[in-house]
Amino acid sequence: MHVVLFQPEIPPNTGNIIRICANTGDSLHLIRPLGFEWDDKRLRRAGLDYHDFTSVSLHDSLDHCERKLADHRWFAMTTKGSRNFAEIQFDANDVLLYGPETRGLPDDVLDRWPAERKLRIPMQAPTRSINLANSVAITLYEAWRQRGYDGIL
Repeated sequence: MHVVLFQPEIPPNTGNIIRICANTGDSLHLIRPLGFEWDDKRLRRAGLDYHDFTSVSLHDSLDHCERKLADHRWFAMTTKGSRNFAEIQFDANDVLLYGPETRGLPDDVLDRWPAERKLRIPMQAPTRSINLANSVAITLYEAWRQRGYDGIL
C-alpha cells in the first residue's frame, strides 16, 4: 500500500510511520512543506535504521503525488469521514492519505474525494482524534490482515 502524509509536522510521528511502513512492507510519501527538516535528528531517532527497509518519496505538492499514483484507489483518512475504515476491503495498491497532526486534511483536499472515499477510525466521544502514527498503524495492519499478511506469519 501507499501511505501519503500531507504536510506532516512532527518528526517523531513521521519516524514512527517509517518504521510501521517498513514492518508492513508499504511505501511512504511525504507532501511538502514538512514541519521539520528531512535530516532532523528526531526523525532519524524515531525511524531508527528502518529508512533502508521502506520506500520514502518526497513530493512538492499533493497534485504531484496524485499524478505519480494516478492508477491507484485513494482514501482520505479523516475524523470527518462517514465510513468506518474497517468496512473497506483494501487492496495492496490502495493509497491512504493522512493530514497534518494539528489540523487534519483541509476541506479543499477532502473535497477531491467522494464521501465513500473519506474514512474514519471509530473512537469514543468526546475524543477528537488519534495520534497520526497510531492511526497509520491501525489502518495499515487491518489492511495487511485482510490480505493474509501477504503470507508472512
